[in-house]
Amino acid sequence: MAELTGRRVAFLATNGFEDSELTSPWDAVTAAGATATMIAPEGEEITGKNGHEQRVDTSSRDADAGGFDALVLPGGVVNADQLRMDEPSVDFARAFFAQHKPVGVICHGSWILIEAGVVEGRTLTSYPSLKTDLRNAGADWVDEEVVEDQGLVSSRTPDDLPAFDAALLNAIGEAPHAAPTA
Repeated sequence: MAELTGRRVAFLATNGFEDSELTSPWDAVTAAGATATMIAPEGEEITGKNGHEQRVDTSSRDADAGGFDALVLPGGVVNADQLRMDEPSVDFARAFFAQHKPVGVICHGSWILIEAGVVEGRTLTSYPSLKTDLRNAGADWVDEEVVEDQGLVSSRTPDDLPAFDAALLNAIGEAPHAAPTA
């Protein structure tokens, strides 16, 4: 397992996220020593589609990608659809690509990446129903358990979480460490 002590990982989601797609990578990065931070468009707490409640640390409009080493985008249809319509969330996600930092995305989470204009020329996977959306945005969509492309780690469904978590930890561990924020 990668050693991530001192790393800061942002999780971006809102109500309706797929519970395990938040909790599994959250547990993986914190078990490896990283600090996980929950970012959401608004509210003090968000609730997954199966009832998991997660405290929100900061809003997407107040979050700065420069203070994080990586980003994780859980899926869930409602979550992903709401995030792609929230401009500060889209800007926050886009900033990780501009700063060449690792991003993990699973299931429907790729919708925000399409909105951010960052999938063109990249190979990734997702829930199968996003295949056409991703291809229309210029991505090379493949049906694989986990795909890594230039720091972008993607998977399809909760069934892929063990492989996703392992690839995510590896990508974060291999990336340069972000400068700490004051």
